[in-house]
Amino acid sequence: MATWFISDLHLSPARPDIAHLFFDFLREQARNADALYILGDLFDAWIGDDDTSAFAAQVQAELRRYTDSGVPTYFVAGNRDFLIGKTFAERTGMTLLDDPTVINLYGSETLILHGDLLCTDDHSYQKFRRRIRKPWVMKLLLSLPLRTRMRIANKLRQTSKTQQPLSEAELAIMDANDHTVVNYFEQYQVRQMIHGHTHRPAEHQHYLSDGSQATRIVLGDWYTQGSMLKVTAAGVDLMQQPLPSAPHCET
Repeated sequence: MATWFISDLHLSPARPDIAHLFFDFLREQARNADALYILGDLFDAWIGDDDTSAFAAQVQAELRRYTDSGVPTYFVAGNRDFLIGKTFAERTGMTLLDDPTVINLYGSETLILHGDLLCTDDHSYQKFRRRIRKPWVMKLLLSLPLRTRMRIANKLRQTSKTQQPLSEAELAIMDANDHTVVNYFEQYQVRQMIHGHTHRPAEHQHYLSDGSQATRIVLGDWYTQGSMLKVTAAGVDLMQQPLPSAPHCET
């Protein structure tokens, strides 16, 4: 048995190939898993749980079938889908977790988070994040008419760079700050961390102030391939899978 971690799928009607791979992942690799953790940016843009589009319904139905099969499924919000709420969780059977959260992973206390909190070199983004996540701002956004929010989401998709790989310069500014990473390890008193957001799948070693070593595992995005982390009691396996030819997908 295994526990799976994924993030940064950026699902949208414009990329049916990614959605198709995700659905296959739920039906095949992650079937009968101990648990599945989705660490944010499942969607390229989520406008609210009252999204009535066929695509949103399709994704929720696939997740519902998956959780109904008996696999506990957990979600940590990303910077593009932080408006996912209780209604979405009820429809899909997922459990919403705080960002960050500590879990026990086969005997190892592990900090899981989307990852944008670690990118403290991007000062403008951190200021924006603090503002947009205020409860009253989120409430204001959700009070806008659905049609207005749909137009905003479509505009974001049209101008978004997430439909293609990011440049090295863009990746650098959004990468995790080493000092911040160490602070999080020590604040939560863990020696293992798993996150997404930075789009640079890898396993990193960090030395803490007491001289001990900690491991940080970064999940990849799904722009040009699927990226999954498989964790068992025996160890971890950061995997990639090719995207299929784009099938027809409801919009």
